[in-house]
Amino acid sequence: MGLIGTIPPQLGNLSFLVSRNLSHNNFQGHFPWELGRLSHLKLIDLSFNFLNGKIPSWFGRLDKVLHLNLRNNNLTGVIPPSIANLDLNFNLIHGNIPHEISKFLNLRILRLAHNQLSGSIPAVIYNISSLLMISVPHNHLSGSVAKDIGNLTELKKLLLYDNNLEGEIPQDIRNLQKLEIFDVSMNNSSGALEFNMLGSLADKPTSTSGLVSLTANSFVDSILTTPLL
Repeated sequence: MGLIGTIPPQLGNLSFLVSRNLSHNNFQGHFPWELGRLSHLKLIDLSFNFLNGKIPSWFGRLDKVLHLNLRNNNLTGVIPPSIANLDLNFNLIHGNIPHEISKFLNLRILRLAHNQLSGSIPAVIYNISSLLMISVPHNHLSGSVAKDIGNLTELKKLLLYDNNLEGEIPQDIRNLQKLEIFDVSMNNSSGALEFNMLGSLADKPTSTSGLVSLTANSFVDSILTTPLL
């Protein structure tokens, strides 16, 4: 749309606003606190702007929001709860993935790629049974994939590439019968990874575009395919 300047605080007066898409503009600066009044909001899309500063805590009070898209900005800080589709790709979020993410009881899509996150993937994330996608590549995450990954039986996409993960991939990953894409390339993972551990992926040809990618690790007897883009 080509809008410039800061987000007008007067938007907070539109108390019955349900959806607001201001993506692909030139907004900069911080979020006005007045937006915290929009208690009926279900969708917020402010992606592809130049917003900076911390993600305000009042986002967590907007408990009707199902989709929050803030990708491709310069945001920092922590992540608000009660969101079903969370997209914070291409920001400057740092520190650990907060344990409070367990409050995201309806979370289906988690996109945190291309940030500066570190530490391990919190165990509580494996209790969010509604998850369909976990995408956290291009961060500095460490530790290993916990066996509780097998709890996410609805998961379709698991993208962990280009981090500092190590250790073995747990056999419980075979429980992910709906998994369509699995990419753990460019980490420090090791051990044996048997083909039948990959659940439904084991029944699909490895020539299918990028279904499984395990390159640049230290696996024994593993399947190697081209990394996902």
